[in-house]
Amino acid sequence: MAEGYAELLDTNEAAKILRLSSTTLAAWRAKGIGPRYIKFGRRVRYRIEDLLEFLEARTRATDISYASARR
Repeated sequence: MAEGYAELLDTNEAAKILRLSSTTLAAWRAKGIGPRYIKFGRRVRYRIEDLLEFLEARTRATDISYASARR
């Protein structure tokens, strides 16, 4: 692979990483939500870095005081 270029994944590969269906990713693209993607004509590709960034942006810490109050 050329230095400085990220590996590009197709929708099925990206869906496996995110543990989603490829249909969900396609629906998210149509709605303008979900991870960033690259479009080459009709082909859609995802960079691993963009998938990880998408996951990181949705990572939440448990609020211990809330969890304790619910017991």
